[in-house]
Amino acid sequence: MATEIRPARRSSTVVLVRDAVNAPEVFMVRRHRKSSFGASYAFPGGVLERSDHGVHDLCAGVSSAVADRLLGVDGIGLDYFSCAIRELFEEAGVLLGQTQRSNDELGDARKQLNDGSLSWDRFAADNKLVLHCEQLQYFSYWITPESEPKRYSTRFFLAEMPAGQHAYHDGGELTESCWMSAEDVLQACKKGEMTLIYPTRKTLERIAQLESTSALREWARSCGEAGVVCNQPAFALESVQ
Repeated sequence: MATEIRPARRSSTVVLVRDAVNAPEVFMVRRHRKSSFGASYAFPGGVLERSDHGVHDLCAGVSSAVADRLLGVDGIGLDYFSCAIRELFEEAGVLLGQTQRSNDELGDARKQLNDGSLSWDRFAADNKLVLHCEQLQYFSYWITPESEPKRYSTRFFLAEMPAGQHAYHDGGELTESCWMSAEDVLQACKKGEMTLIYPTRKTLERIAQLESTSALREWARSCGEAGVVCNQPAFALESVQ
């Protein structure tokens, strides 16, 4: 009997980076052990929601046509950009957007978004939020193997840490977070101290070759302009224990 292939859910992931003394650092989050990838370390991200489509008019810096062309989709390109910004805010507390709200008000809104009592499109409209889509560089596309029970069709974006903000995990779906160089994360993985899924490891291997956030930004931009190819590995999780 043929095994049913489950559909891959559309999602966005954000590789948040900042300059450091020796090498750029990446913001890593550890997912809850009951999540899809079981206590692995990853980048902030999640699945697209209906509300992501409702904020296109608030997206700045990237038009719908450009987003569709970059991602090779029709009419939903900005959904992925919106999802990336929303998930980064929900999971890391970092907002790639402009609003007049105070940090305390944004913190309250983040909690409401995470518990489902506030929708993203309502939050954006009520707070006259401008989404800075131009701060996201699309550079990679991964689909979970067909053999996996939970599958994702994930677009990867790079973003630099905005000045004056602080990244911290939500304490619910995410249990830990840290800033580390890509090479340090890879070494921790080899030692069995951190678990990474394959797309995360491959992304970190590429990041480790670049020496500044400006070089990372240029690399990510060139990936998008050249045309991003879809990657679909045979297995999703690699055991390093």
